[in-house]
Amino acid sequence: MEARKFTHEDQLEESEFCDRRIAGDGVDLHVVTAGIGPPVILLHGFPENWRSWRRQIPELVSAGFSVWVPDLRGYNRSGIPTEQAAYRLDHLVADVADLVTATGHPRAHIVGHDWGGIIAWSFAQRCPELVDKLAILNAPHMKIYLQKVKYPRQMLKSWYMLFFLLPRLPELALAANNFRAIRRMFRLGPLNKKAFSNQDIEEYVEALSQPGALTAALNYYRANLTMANVGRFLHPKPVNAETLVIWGERDPALGIELLDGLHEIVPHVQIRRIPCSSHWVQNEAPQEVNHALIGFLKG
Repeated sequence: MEARKFTHEDQLEESEFCDRRIAGDGVDLHVVTAGIGPPVILLHGFPENWRSWRRQIPELVSAGFSVWVPDLRGYNRSGIPTEQAAYRLDHLVADVADLVTATGHPRAHIVGHDWGGIIAWSFAQRCPELVDKLAILNAPHMKIYLQKVKYPRQMLKSWYMLFFLLPRLPELALAANNFRAIRRMFRLGPLNKKAFSNQDIEEYVEALSQPGALTAALNYYRANLTMANVGRFLHPKPVNAETLVIWGERDPALGIELLDGLHEIVPHVQIRRIPCSSHWVQNEAPQEVNHALIGFLKG
């Protein structure tokens, strides 16, 4: 276990944090931990890693929580399985269960963004006894997503997902010209153009440049969003945990209509919409996200 210092780039208080290695479901996970108190597990999305939560870690620690922030399997310093099937939700959910066990607490607060949010939804359905509170950031419940993607508005927004299901071509396109498409995603995608620093972008690109890493990230789509696999999302168990959904309204890939009907599946849900943010909400509007998240977890 390696102790280091994490300094919030906006000059918030320093918080000690540690790099840990934790055994997941057949894969070795790198996890950043900090703080003492009730555990909060933060799950990042595509194509990031634990750094996605760099603006939340100090605030959560200051609020009295212990924070557990993994690189999901296939990302950055975690193990990179080569088999596509290793990225199915069964294994991703099992990794989170192992993280909860590693905290030494019977339950944990689970927070997820993008693919981390999809994992968090599934985890809350499959392992409710391990969930204290649930928070989701710009990640649709898959039952609602599959209903809405049939219509042109969301179908057009989701074109890239179909592209990611193709073999090899997405890797070539994303890695071309020194990962130009990835760099543009982080520089031009957010409404707040300061959401990602040059250092952030370089560290994300460096992690994705590892052998097999880009294919691993794309395998989240390929292993779970094919016609053979989506049926599992159509008849979900209800999510009974207290749930907060934070949604950047200007998300170019996920329309605000994906919140319609959520109360029918998640009866104890609160929805916080952030009008001046896009998909990368915790990086674009960190103060609003932190205020809402900490208030919900402590409430």
